[in-house]
Amino acid sequence: MGIATGSAAAQSCVPRDFLQEPLPTNPVLPLWKEAISLAYPNLTIQHGEEILIVHRGQTIVAESPTARPANVMIAAPTVGDQFSIPYPLSRNLDLRLAPFHDPGRARNARFLDLLYGASPGEVEPDLQMVNAGSVRFRVTRRHSVSCQLFSALADLNLGDDAIAPLFSEVGGGYNWRRITGTDRLSPHSYGIAFDVNASLGGYWRWTGATEGAVGAYQNNIPWQMVEALERRGFIWGGKWHHFDGMHFEYRPDLILYSRLIEGDGK
Repeated sequence: MGIATGSAAAQSCVPRDFLQEPLPTNPVLPLWKEAISLAYPNLTIQHGEEILIVHRGQTIVAESPTARPANVMIAAPTVGDQFSIPYPLSRNLDLRLAPFHDPGRARNARFLDLLYGASPGEVEPDLQMVNAGSVRFRVTRRHSVSCQLFSALADLNLGDDAIAPLFSEVGGGYNWRRITGTDRLSPHSYGIAFDVNASLGGYWRWTGATEGAVGAYQNNIPWQMVEALERRGFIWGGKWHHFDGMHFEYRPDLILYSRLIEGDGK
């Protein structure tokens, strides 16, 4: 198993543990901005009349959370809105029963464009192949996504009877496309997401459920898999009301934000 293409080799990968690394005990910034700063140390956050995020010579305005209803906000979230529903770091799936309780589905396009590129021509030069046995996921190397995925898969026993079926057939990684039923780019477009075996993961649209009234989710993804990926900065779509159980997505700022609001200053 290893990173197969691109300039970074597997042996140069220095992974982060987002569930254990120390956090500031007395954060100076509002916690959502603190989480961004910690997750992406190559960004610069400037404060003035507007909050600006600077990266690779580009600048965006980072508007604060708006407190709009989740079903309204998701269409065009601010940078701050991405943190409006904290991602739960537990095995309890009861929260997702609430309509539109989808921690991580709110994605600010300008923020992701800044981090990973705004077009296939900007994203694709930074893609790498990460091998998991015979399975390969193509993801970006920007902000160490390929490194973190390689490390998460290395933490797992891919031959384990509970884990191996997840990789017997997979949905893949990078794919520049829109989210079904919307005009919003999928996180797969940025090379930050991958899907395991769809027949085990499940997807809310396949059930015929109505948006906002999805109901129960039968989880077939082992918790050891979920937690290994969360440790490396990937959130899991099985914790969403609009469940996408096959889906994992690199959002370390959401992992860190959850720890910050819980006062987890290790």
